[in-house]
Amino acid sequence: MICPSSRAGALDQLAAFLPLATLYARDRNHVISGHPAVSRLSPAIRHRLISEDEVAFEVLQFSKISRVEKFLQEIYWRRYWKAWLSLRPQVWGDYLQNLTARRNENDERVINSIERAESGNPVIDHFSRELVDTGYLHNHARMWFAAWWVHEVKLPWELGADFFYKHLLDGDPASNTLSWRWVAGLQTPGKTYLARRANLEKYIAPEILESMVDGLSAFENPHPYLPEIPDKPPITRPDLPGPGFHSPAPTGLWIHEEDLSPESSPLAGLTFSTVFVTGHPRSWERHSFPLPKRRWLTDALADTCTRASQHWKTDAVMELPSDLASSLVQWAKSHRLAQITTLRPGVGPLEDALSGISAVLNTHGIQLIQIDRPQDLLLRPLATGSFFQFWEKMRKLGFIPFADKQD
Repeated sequence: MICPSSRAGALDQLAAFLPLATLYARDRNHVISGHPAVSRLSPAIRHRLISEDEVAFEVLQFSKISRVEKFLQEIYWRRYWKAWLSLRPQVWGDYLQNLTARRNENDERVINSIERAESGNPVIDHFSRELVDTGYLHNHARMWFAAWWVHEVKLPWELGADFFYKHLLDGDPASNTLSWRWVAGLQTPGKTYLARRANLEKYIAPEILESMVDGLSAFENPHPYLPEIPDKPPITRPDLPGPGFHSPAPTGLWIHEEDLSPESSPLAGLTFSTVFVTGHPRSWERHSFPLPKRRWLTDALADTCTRASQHWKTDAVMELPSDLASSLVQWAKSHRLAQITTLRPGVGPLEDALSGISAVLNTHGIQLIQIDRPQDLLLRPLATGSFFQFWEKMRKLGFIPFADKQD
């Protein structure tokens, strides 16, 4: 398995990678079988079995910042993308609209052949097979794949983002969508990413590259497919709504798949009479998640349910409901709850559903209270510009725990 679906397993994998973190800047771009040069913790971080901050803390207990800064930057790219999209949620909405509008039968046939590793290009077929079989791709391979999709085959980038979101265990609405926008020349207006043969030959391990030789010509002279460049997305949500009023009434904790370590959040010290752990199967269906991805998510949710029951010393129930709002109402009523508290999800399918869920709960006299992690609130306003501006602001604020190993 690329990444364990339990918090303990993810922490063990992090511990095993620590000695390699100092070599990350040198080795990270190399695509090698098993991907030993990268941590492969992205699925756990995406669903917050562990957090970026926990990873940073452990790495900086092991090494000086000067030796691991590139690794830490790559870890925090995900947090940057989430903050950037949170400030501009309309970009996600536009993507969903275009995803529906730009589907057609011919493109679907091409995508189905890619998914079956029958694209006709051995490079793409190799990476498609790895993606479908494991739910993972090395970041460099993702860039080559996306560049081929957009600039060589000229398929809509939205369909490529959907293809990755469907299969990647670490696929999230922010980093996945915005990375595809970047390859297509939309995220940094006019700046596209092109996959070049020399780059593939330099970074793909020889034993893998040998099977791809016949496909390399497609990367010989790449030409950008330049879309019409839209205006720079404005910040439309500078602030998030407040959490709501906490009364002393009976309160339950709802844990969802967007944040699977609530015991490391501000909720840790609160008292809950009951805990409910759910996936979001309606979204899984909408995006056609394959069985391996559903199994990973289900196992991660089960691990979280066990940890939550132990932490809050109360009953914890896990469900994969077809109707999330109805299941929340039924659970709340069975425990006579007046309030449900949860960690606020980022922009994406679950957040899209929350207004409707909250409305249903309100009709039954149940309030939904969303809590933010303080780190998210601190970093969110820093994502107004580029990642490296974001990173420098983080450093100036002293956000990264440089403490014991500071240069």
